[in-house]
Amino acid sequence: VQLQASGGGVAQAGGSLRLSCAASGRILSTYYMGWFRRAPGKEREFVAMIKWGGPNSSYSDSVKGRFTISRDNANNTGYLQMNSLAPEDTAVYYCSVGSNWKRWMYWGKGTLVTVSS
Repeated sequence: VQLQASGGGVAQAGGSLRLSCAASGRILSTYYMGWFRRAPGKEREFVAMIKWGGPNSSYSDSVKGRFTISRDNANNTGYLQMNSLAPEDTAVYYCSVGSNWKRWMYWGKGTLVTVSS
């Protein structure tokens, strides 16, 4: 599976962005697509994940209520809708596919999100 993340850019605090993760190759319905981020000077952290066959999803506490993860199985694409953005959301965002929440096997190149105050 190859993954291509896109949709990053610059947003003002309080604004929104939608990230996309286009996958080539089959993703099993039992697998998960996840989003992670790495802020400057920090370690990579989990953001959200969704079961490819649906509907299970989970979020980190820092984004819960602001971000929404979704998937379009027909187009083999996952999304991360990010609302109420804050400067602390500034990071490179990565999408990944894994067999469970501990085993992320495929990674895309990141897309940079910058939130200005």
